[in-house]
Amino acid sequence: MLSLSIPRSSCVFRGTFHMKDLSVGKESRLILHFATPMLLGNVFQQLYNVVDSIIVGNFIGKEALAAVGSSFPILFTLISLVIGVAVGSTIIIAQYFGAKDIEKVKRTIDTLYISMFFASILVSILGITFSESIFRLIKMPEEIIPQAETYFDIYMAGTVFFFGFHGTSAILRGLGDSRTPLYFLILSTLTNIILDVLFVVVFGWGIKGVAIATLISQALAFVAIILYLNKTHKIINLSLRKLVFDYDIFRKSIRIGFPVGAQQAFVALGMMAMYWLVNPFGTNVMAAYSVAFRVDSFAVMPAMNIANALSTFVGQNLGANKPERIKRGLWATFKMTAVISVSISVFTILFSEPLMRLFIKDPEVIAIGVNYLHIVTVFYIMFSTMFVVGAVMRGAGDTFVPMIITFFALWVVRIPLCYFLSQEWGFVGIWWGIPIAWIVGLSLSYLYYLTGRWKKKAVVGIL
Repeated sequence: MLSLSIPRSSCVFRGTFHMKDLSVGKESRLILHFATPMLLGNVFQQLYNVVDSIIVGNFIGKEALAAVGSSFPILFTLISLVIGVAVGSTIIIAQYFGAKDIEKVKRTIDTLYISMFFASILVSILGITFSESIFRLIKMPEEIIPQAETYFDIYMAGTVFFFGFHGTSAILRGLGDSRTPLYFLILSTLTNIILDVLFVVVFGWGIKGVAIATLISQALAFVAIILYLNKTHKIINLSLRKLVFDYDIFRKSIRIGFPVGAQQAFVALGMMAMYWLVNPFGTNVMAAYSVAFRVDSFAVMPAMNIANALSTFVGQNLGANKPERIKRGLWATFKMTAVISVSISVFTILFSEPLMRLFIKDPEVIAIGVNYLHIVTVFYIMFSTMFVVGAVMRGAGDTFVPMIITFFALWVVRIPLCYFLSQEWGFVGIWWGIPIAWIVGLSLSYLYYLTGRWKKKAVVGIL
């Protein structure tokens, strides 16, 4: 059973475990310190996809590269609602930890593991059953569908490991430990790189080898972190037979987490819609967009991870009844992400062509991708600021309004605008629709932040 026994002061772990009370200390230092392992972890997480794309683009071909890229938003759509529940649980854990209500922290952890297990089974079945139909729905070219379906179905078979690892990471982050997941992500990513080379370059398994390598790496990460926690962690010991499901905690996790998951689903469906817009322009544009999207994913990671650290910071400080620290934390986070975003924009613009060449050698694909990066990267600071403002509301447990804002910016602004501009300017019009939607999302998020209504959504006061 997951047994917890935590003193009222900052909690201490044996070995490398560090649970951190974010309600005490200098805000900027705490947020940056907590965000750094999360950032490094996400860098390694993204390396899963980037290494896959580099190997696929250089050793299999641009058709396979387009297949892997097109699969990502569909994978993201299927897992987003469940990951949203995990985020809801993280918010609850953070606020209860800030309030030092350890019994409810324990119930939340148990309930999260049980719900994630059953959800992973359901998602796997749905994904494998409807994969081909989904690919046809987004107008994927016929010659790409068989490779995309092979990659997608194998990936879906390992969903239980993906959910298990990310659920465990969410628990640890809610408790203020962002380091432990990093160590196991590094192990998993290195394994993935080795297996990619072995299965694709040496064995010649093609896109099937890429998917199998990812599945094995994710399974290794989950099994290893659970074995390690059970053996060395002072307060977490997982026994499947003794987990206790708390319906009330689950209901509250759904109430908070469902809007987060729905928001992610809107984003993921928006990615699918973007491919629906991009795909008719042909394989070269599809491959260029897939590669440029990988670069985007890396470029916005620092801001996103610092913002995610801010969410945990907000949760713990609301739980500890220290709202005055939240505003200081927000401005400290904004300053950090602004500097980082501008620096990354300059770097990406200057080195856009070499970045594209990492993935593909086709000159036409490279030229299209460079065009995308020169347009979109200028506006990274808008995206990062939008994400930082939203992080405050998520940390407070107010997830419904950010969901509505995301829906509006994406489905009322971005997709229709990208479609209209693509009719006038070709695929370049799609590129311009992306930053315009970021500006709209930022404006709406900041206006809602100024109302202060999000402060009334603290979970500790509701449960």
